[in-house]
Amino acid sequence: MTRAFITGIGGQDGSYLAEQLLSAGAEVHALAHPDDRAPVARGVELHPGDLTDIAQTRHLLLDLAPDEVYNLAGVSSVARSWSEPDLTGQVNGLAAVALLESAWQVQEASGRAVRFVQASSAEIFGEPTSSPQDEATLVKPINPYGVSKAYAHLAVEVYRRRKLHAVSAILYNHESPRRPTQFVTRKITATVAAIAHGEADTLALGNLDARRDWGWAPDYVDALVRAARADDARDYVIATGVAHSVREFVEAAFARAGLEDWESHVVIDPAFVRPVDATELVGDSSRARKFLGWAPSVGFEELVGRMVDRDLELVGDQSSSRPSR
Repeated sequence: MTRAFITGIGGQDGSYLAEQLLSAGAEVHALAHPDDRAPVARGVELHPGDLTDIAQTRHLLLDLAPDEVYNLAGVSSVARSWSEPDLTGQVNGLAAVALLESAWQVQEASGRAVRFVQASSAEIFGEPTSSPQDEATLVKPINPYGVSKAYAHLAVEVYRRRKLHAVSAILYNHESPRRPTQFVTRKITATVAAIAHGEADTLALGNLDARRDWGWAPDYVDALVRAARADDARDYVIATGVAHSVREFVEAAFARAGLEDWESHVVIDPAFVRPVDATELVGDSSRARKFLGWAPSVGFEELVGRMVDRDLELVGDQSSSRPSR
């Protein structure tokens, strides 16, 4: 039985990854941050801790001696990284590299191969001069989040040279109903659902022209597992290859909710405009398609639709549960 260790279990990707691994018969352990409040799949063995507590995490990993390590933990908001750049660097960068070292020490101590997957980000490319981006694209981040992810991404190659099966999965934007509402995609779908139910009237956003390559989160989690279990360790861009603007996301969300004239509900708030924001990020996942047999299964319109449908259900349930006056 494969023993897997996950960080970031309380997030969107962590929850989907745990479910996939459990369904395949793996023994799943996870580092549970004290602030995690999200429900965890039944069968996951939780270990309270903080990734930045390097000594505690290393002791835990050496004790568990997992076959696979998936590092999904981190400060995952670009906006938050501007307000807390030091914390972002500690969690996304320093702690990630410490976890790589811990995995290597487990391999050395046990004499068994350990497979490590780092959840990287398209933000490591910053404002690329060519599109689409692939694994050879220059790493040149333009925000604290991208800088922290770039540090961990580059460290993966260092540990691969030390014979650790280390993979950096360069994930482009990937969404689902499990996204927290502080992320713009879920903020859009949740607010659209509230507007459709008469619970809200406006949706405040920043840059509507920013373009991103959006995919379905469970597809991207599947790529992580494939990368961990591939014969050779490589870095992989995980993306759909098609970019859409925030404006298009908004249009699709309002259309799914059956609302016309979306522009009358949307206001631009300068507070949501980032100091520096890449205009377009779109990935070339040819390597993942070739070596992992991976391909996205859910298109953009359906992705947005699934999120809106779920939020419509949630708002409807909340409305029906309120006592009548």
